[in-house]
Amino acid sequence: MSLSSTTSAPRIGVLVVAYNAEATLTKTLDRIRPAFLNRISKILVMDDASEDSTFQAGWQWSQAQGAPPTLVIRHAKNLGYGGNQKAGYALAVEHGLDIVVLLHGDGQYAPELLAEMVAPIERGEADAVFGSRMMDPRNARRGGMPMYKWFGNRVLTRLENRILGASLTEYHSGYRAYRVSALQDLLIDQNSDDFDFDTQIIVQLLHAGKRIVEIPIPTHYGDEICYVNGMKYAKDVIKDVIEYRLAIKGFGTCPWVPKHDDYAFKEGDGSSHASILAMLAELPPSRILDLGCSGGLFAEHARKLGHTVTGVDCVEIPGVRERTDCFVLADLNEGLPPGLGSGYDVVVAGDVLEHLARPERLLREIHEVLRPGGELLASVPNFGHWYSRFRVALGIFDYDRRGILDETHLRFFTRASFRRTITRTGYDMLELHATGSPFIQLMAKSGMIAKLAVWLSRGMVRMWPTLFGYQYVARLTPHAQQMVTARQGTAINELLTAQRSGNPQALPAQSMGEVL
Repeated sequence: MSLSSTTSAPRIGVLVVAYNAEATLTKTLDRIRPAFLNRISKILVMDDASEDSTFQAGWQWSQAQGAPPTLVIRHAKNLGYGGNQKAGYALAVEHGLDIVVLLHGDGQYAPELLAEMVAPIERGEADAVFGSRMMDPRNARRGGMPMYKWFGNRVLTRLENRILGASLTEYHSGYRAYRVSALQDLLIDQNSDDFDFDTQIIVQLLHAGKRIVEIPIPTHYGDEICYVNGMKYAKDVIKDVIEYRLAIKGFGTCPWVPKHDDYAFKEGDGSSHASILAMLAELPPSRILDLGCSGGLFAEHARKLGHTVTGVDCVEIPGVRERTDCFVLADLNEGLPPGLGSGYDVVVAGDVLEHLARPERLLREIHEVLRPGGELLASVPNFGHWYSRFRVALGIFDYDRRGILDETHLRFFTRASFRRTITRTGYDMLELHATGSPFIQLMAKSGMIAKLAVWLSRGMVRMWPTLFGYQYVARLTPHAQQMVTARQGTAINELLTAQRSGNPQALPAQSMGEVL
């Protein structure tokens, strides 16, 4: 849908980033064609604490007759190229702009093409438009782009396309137009304040599925001063795209890339959830309590096996109530919520205990909701895995987006500490096995290489589970005495509650003597 179809005319803004641009700023703004100048709702001139009179030059231009509404701001301290853009885009939102065009105050990018830059967005064809100097690489050289920059641009762009699976002709042009609503969908406040900000915003647009259109622009290299350290810039942009690829696989935290709230369960992927589902497949239709059910994908698979599933989680992900028979919103750090009932055949705590400050409390409370002979199926990541050992040994310990070092994990378990926790909380171990490393998620989903990786991982787990086991999956049942104690405690609590209420009909069937 085009912007013009929803409003009389889109509110267009031009964000001019400037640093020590006293000699070029006025000339750059004067080059804006009068026909487009009349369409501009706001020009935002952002002087990034220049050491010259950039601010005064911008202010004087804004006071000239015929100038569109112009806001000239000088930062008290230098925010950096990316930080200056962040401040500008925040102002674009604040002023209710629909489209914002990034223009450099040094005149390197042609203001004469502003109308062409916004046209695809106005027609509803794009969320972002990039001016590319490399759509015809020969024109870049004719425009004066130095050979080393031309070659570096080509190499970096090809590498970035390869890593990101995209097909842009250039990642390194600073001539951009954005739909403001698209920018609001991105985590740009988390982006770098340096020159690689532009690369990160491209990655964010691609990740969000936004539409990018490129248009050819002329190349101009004049007397302007370049403040970009080429080697550092190249290192930063390569780091960014690699960091992104690792982040979507779960490695590193990468705050500028969104993280999904729900667990991406894949049937038969060898993970703990798939192992637990295989255990449930051997049981007759049962009442299941799924703790930490996330979006209900595991519950959905369990229900297909004929089970009835009650899910509990601290966030309600859309669709979870349709995937479970009953959903309860509760924080398991506060213990089991009231009203769950009892007599469950199976309680599932898949990848839950490590997220709790006091998992022992939850394990003890589970006794009260299990029927006699019921089972707890639980899984935890193995902190003794070679990956976490390697990170600690090298002194580079840090958290990841998911996996063993998930940034939301509060407790870490090895096989020995998991066993001690289980014993202390009153369970007998019926089965304990380790899963292999999720190599299949790091390479092709199918094919001989992926199958070989999975086969090798399983073999290493059998040989040395404490080093190569990625997660531990346990099938547990409460000690017989522990079940009796838990049921007595429940009955006593019911009796005391009834006595305090003064309602004889609320008394449980057994007397206090029978309970004790």
